[in-house]
Amino acid sequence: MATSGSDDDLAAATIGELKPYAIQVVLEDYNPRWPNWYAAEAASVRDALGSLVLRLEHTGSTSVPGLAAKPVIDILLAVPDTTDEAAYIPALEGIGYTLRIREPHWYEHRCLIRRVEDGAPYNVNLHVFSPELAAVEIERMLAFRDRLRTHDGDRAYYDATKRELAQRSWKYVQHYADAKSDVVEAIMARALQG
Repeated sequence: MATSGSDDDLAAATIGELKPYAIQVVLEDYNPRWPNWYAAEAASVRDALGSLVLRLEHTGSTSVPGLAAKPVIDILLAVPDTTDEAAYIPALEGIGYTLRIREPHWYEHRCLIRRVEDGAPYNVNLHVFSPELAAVEIERMLAFRDRLRTHDGDRAYYDATKRELAQRSWKYVQHYADAKSDVVEAIMARALQG
């Protein structure tokens, strides 16, 4: 989520109540089941949306073998128009998703979630973009993932940063994400250089 970590910005982008995280981030060592969880979730999304799925990718730390992560499957979904929520959100709600984030100022990003506490088999963040609006951001996200998959030094650096930051307490999980941004940008710069 590109929203800055200010409480007002977080509240403005959040659908429903913005609940403080108020605990330490829990990271797990890489779990070889994570790609299978993604594959099952991707099949459900494709079944629900059909031809509206323009692109579907496993992103985030659970998509990188050997990298510690919060046990949340991050998925990038590209649809023709994220602002046409009636075209895709009801179908996603039908398979257990809840719209949680709406960011019109950041590529019209939407984030839907599924959570274990609500009956899902695992936690999922489904990040929805439109290629027409967010082509550059989509490619940045995938370049970052691919860099971590193929460069041991960058993966180890990111892993160490995450583990150090996870030792702190955060009011909102977005604050933890924001704290990683300098490291992410440094790795991203290397990824985009080729």
